[in-house]
Amino acid sequence: MNTPLKLGQSIARREDRRFLTGQGRYTDDTAPDGALAVLFVRSPYAHARIAGIDKDAAIASPGIAAIYTAQDTAADKLGHLPAISEIKDEAGNRHREPQHLPMPVGKVRHVGDIVAMIVADTLDRARDAADALVVDYEELPAVVTVAQALAPGATLVHDDVPGNLMCRWARGDAAATEAAFAKAAHVSTLTIRSPRQIVHYMETRAAWSAYDSANDLVTVTFGSQGVQIPHRLMCERVLNVAKDRLRLVTEDVGGGFGPKYPIYAEPTLIAWATRKLGRGLRWAADRTELALADSHSRDLVATGELALDADGRFLAVRVKAEANYGAYVSMFAPSIATTGMAKVISGLYRIPAIRLDFDCAFTNTVPIDAIRGAGKPEALFLLERLVDIAAHETGRSPIELRRLNLLKPEDMPYTAASGYTYDAADCPRLFETALREADVSGFEARRTASEAAGKRRGLGLSCHLHGTGGIADEHVVVQVAADRLVTSLGTQSQGQGHETVFAQILSAALGVAVERIEIRQGDTRSIPHGGGTGGSSSTIVSGTTLARAADVVIQRGRDLAAERLEAAPADIAYRDGAFEVVGTDRRIGLFELAAWKPFDGDAVFADKIEAFPTGVMVCEVEVDPETGATRIDRFTAIVDAGMVVNPRLLAGQMHGGIVHGLGNALMEEALYDEETGQLLSGTLMDYALPRADDVPALRVETMATPSPNNILGVKGMGELPTNGAPAALGNAILDALRPLGVRHIDMPITAQKVWQATRRRPGSPG
Repeated sequence: MNTPLKLGQSIARREDRRFLTGQGRYTDDTAPDGALAVLFVRSPYAHARIAGIDKDAAIASPGIAAIYTAQDTAADKLGHLPAISEIKDEAGNRHREPQHLPMPVGKVRHVGDIVAMIVADTLDRARDAADALVVDYEELPAVVTVAQALAPGATLVHDDVPGNLMCRWARGDAAATEAAFAKAAHVSTLTIRSPRQIVHYMETRAAWSAYDSANDLVTVTFGSQGVQIPHRLMCERVLNVAKDRLRLVTEDVGGGFGPKYPIYAEPTLIAWATRKLGRGLRWAADRTELALADSHSRDLVATGELALDADGRFLAVRVKAEANYGAYVSMFAPSIATTGMAKVISGLYRIPAIRLDFDCAFTNTVPIDAIRGAGKPEALFLLERLVDIAAHETGRSPIELRRLNLLKPEDMPYTAASGYTYDAADCPRLFETALREADVSGFEARRTASEAAGKRRGLGLSCHLHGTGGIADEHVVVQVAADRLVTSLGTQSQGQGHETVFAQILSAALGVAVERIEIRQGDTRSIPHGGGTGGSSSTIVSGTTLARAADVVIQRGRDLAAERLEAAPADIAYRDGAFEVVGTDRRIGLFELAAWKPFDGDAVFADKIEAFPTGVMVCEVEVDPETGATRIDRFTAIVDAGMVVNPRLLAGQMHGGIVHGLGNALMEEALYDEETGQLLSGTLMDYALPRADDVPALRVETMATPSPNNILGVKGMGELPTNGAPAALGNAILDALRPLGVRHIDMPITAQKVWQATRRRPGSPG
């Protein structure tokens, strides 16, 4: 396809040919053969003092170049791995953030905390040295759950954090909410536990380094969701080196989903040790190490209350929650459970009063941070389960109650009682379209057929949304050369198709074939600005800035074309990839002009990062009461993502996001032993992920209500389906089980839980 594209046109991803033919440049595949192998020795205890480390036998092992411990990092004054988001209590006090050093001094605080770094000529020799390393641990009691951590007299994770309380956070008008509940005709209540989850992306985290002694330059190549933020933090806060002495590079990334965004100890220690040794290093996590070292997510206990008047209209929502933050404050962690919930807890409904109260606690577990959805899937699961429960408790259907309370187009922009403004949506149209496309009118006949076969069929709805986030730091540069456009930008693809989407935006703006557009990202030497990719905001951040940079290309090119064509700039127009003198046949192509004199166009981000994509999902399941097994039979998703650049890629994001959410709801859970703090689900033998036969054919349709917050009208998509899918599936399963007296089951809603719940009803066998 050697012609310019339009926005809204479906094309295959340009990068897929490279990936499918084995030409992807993933971190561990590109490491040089001469790099020394790195092995991180990790604590087997959740909580222990390090009484001493004897390195003598280990360092005498064959092939060992160095063994570093916290004594070495402390001597070089390596600093704290900081959070860059924050929350404050109602008195204005910032969350507590104890030291998170690359290697902890004196005490480990979760299984997987790094106690030593072994550098050897081969990984096998590093493993042999690890076996010879003697670490004298004095095991301490561990706190694993928030209830344990906040109990009077609980063991402290950090001596300088009283009561293990990171922050007591609140949002919303408490007095207005109390008044609304006081006048309510009905209040529905539900307590949920949202399980801890691990992202098992296809490519585990990895890093390799090189040292340029002539320039005292360390280069670290690693899988990330953006190099600029880690670069700034490593240089300024941890390593204390000048920015021109450290270069970070990210090439292809095999999945990110949030946990490849934060700054981590491993690449930081590799950068530090590379300069000390003057040698390149190489590390790649194995699958179990991923579970012990990469940030987890969710882990929330919350009680929600929904107040209704006599007509069924929502008056208020009140939530009291306990959030487990793990052993340290990860980079974005403070705002994940807290403001993540606040952004979406109003759902697609008019709810006049909202109050959220959180106790955020440290525990002896892996730190929590963003995973696809970042606090929103569990919030919407709570809200949408409450809506179903309220419907049944007040004698209404879940469809009727939602229809009654949905926001209308004329309500937009709508400022929710939690303080966030929803930009644009047609919620009734989304809702009615979803019901029609899912053939809800035919559900009762399908339920009857299932019952005849001894199965229970259920229908579940989810009205959901996402509040985009991320970092609004972007400077796009479009260089016009004689044969192509070279575009540098600060977001980072981990499989979203940036090379295609951004080339498509530039192709539409400049009338240039995508084959002549090169997209560059992931290098702090050539791309000094950028906030990386997170919060479903890449197209908002880089896409809109790219469109603005294209306008600058035309402006600067017009001046050059006027000089070349010997005309006044005011007489020059740009059309179909060329500059022309208006009213004549004199013209010069964009690339022909650049061959005469290369030029560029650039822009910084100038729009709002906030947008609220919305959706309605309808899920049908068939449950076997004899085994507890759930089969997802039908799944329909209608979404409003604003202006769509590439419908084909949007459909792929929808499919991936739905499956992610279904896996969260049906099978995924990171389990700890609550006495020892040992992770019991640290391998894929113990942590279940969805497979192809767990997922039905997905029906996905889109509609577009452009966002007024940015020049392209886009809203962001990556997390929206993950936010809504757990609630739709949960409501469907509970709808199937409601005739059996089952009110609620927490995620993951496994066959065992379903089977046990059906056996607990009065008169049931067993």
